[in-house]
Amino acid sequence: MKKSILIKNPTVVNEGESYIADVLIEDEFITKIGNIDSESNYDIIDGSGKHLFPGIIDGQVHFRDPGLTHKADMYSESKAAVAGGVTSFIDMPNTVPNVLTPRDLHDKNQIASKKSLANYAFFLGVNGDNIDDVIKMDTNQFIGVSDDGLYFTKKGNLLADSPEKMEKLFANCDSIIAIHSEREKLIEENEQLFKEKYGNDIPAKYHPLIRSAKGCYEATERAIRLAKKHNARLHILHLTTKDETTLFQNDIPLKQKKITTEVSIHHLWFSEKDYDHLGMRIKWNPAIKTERDKKGLLQALIDDKIDLVTTDHAPHTIQEKEKPYFQSMSGAPMVQHALNCMLEFHKDGLISIEKIVDKMCHNPATLYKMTKRGFIREGYYADLTLVDLNNKWSVSKDNILYKCNWSPLEGTHFHTRVEKTLVNGHLAFDNGTFYDHVKGKEIEFGEQ
Repeated sequence: MKKSILIKNPTVVNEGESYIADVLIEDEFITKIGNIDSESNYDIIDGSGKHLFPGIIDGQVHFRDPGLTHKADMYSESKAAVAGGVTSFIDMPNTVPNVLTPRDLHDKNQIASKKSLANYAFFLGVNGDNIDDVIKMDTNQFIGVSDDGLYFTKKGNLLADSPEKMEKLFANCDSIIAIHSEREKLIEENEQLFKEKYGNDIPAKYHPLIRSAKGCYEATERAIRLAKKHNARLHILHLTTKDETTLFQNDIPLKQKKITTEVSIHHLWFSEKDYDHLGMRIKWNPAIKTERDKKGLLQALIDDKIDLVTTDHAPHTIQEKEKPYFQSMSGAPMVQHALNCMLEFHKDGLISIEKIVDKMCHNPATLYKMTKRGFIREGYYADLTLVDLNNKWSVSKDNILYKCNWSPLEGTHFHTRVEKTLVNGHLAFDNGTFYDHVKGKEIEFGEQ
């Protein structure tokens, strides 16, 4: 019989408060929070001097499984995730095959059920070819639909660059519609201008001028305008500019918002000054932009105009990254280190620890209506992350868990460390040791 787990004396960070309390876990669930006496059938975790968060929920990852498993797979990346305190994730549809049908979703769920250490959900992909099929479906069965990453398959798959396709989807889709917001035509024009000057070997520092702030703002403004016209449920993925943040509300609760957005960790951490020493390693779409944008995004996060923090974890091999501009793949791995990055901002006095938990735990669960996740509450799944806020370490190849075995954060010094991660009451990660015989669960959604 499985023993109950009692976490003694941690500082619980939950729902805007931080306080010392014991947390009792029986089977998969939190059953009691308060002053709890130890019993002989309890496994005790000493949380004294540590902080206990709800498990981090990453609302946007690319774990590459199936079809691209030379870069990453569901096991390797979920292992990196739980080491970073991430207990649940939503994976994007640009695997091979693209996830464009309920059958594709089913097949991906089967892979995750056998390989993922964290809990999982998947967006249904929507592009120019299957949009008519999607709008005939009961889209409430999906956690969301998204075009993200599908533009790699062929031109014309960015919904933000096709008002007619957006309107069709907004008028007929009940689920969250999560889109990659850039204007493809502007990007193509900018590419041509830089290609005429530099040929195929464009320096990485020009990436944010090619995938420009203008292209992002215009796409986001238009998408929001059309979504409001149809009262659609729109989520803008990986926001990158300060100017875009002015398009979002912070005067109503998240549950009432129809238009929401997120920021990915790399757009908070890096800026244009980092291209000179990191080059193509920080080539992302949308591009990392200016220091002004970086600071503006963090302020908008604090001000609740931005609702979530995600990673857009997108691993490629280092050989795929370090090619000339047009051949270099966009994206990089971040899921293992996202919480540490946010906690560095906290250590620097830039954001409260309670706000971090709002954006990385509570809000993803609320936005996607995840059942009994995202909060430390009695009766909720015991998805928990125990963190030492005073434990220095550095990112190196020796401790990177991504299958691609590199990170744009190599050499970064962190001052906080994830000690333990529990997924559905199972201790999946404990100070560098993994207990991977128990797998995560498919995330249920529709109510909290």
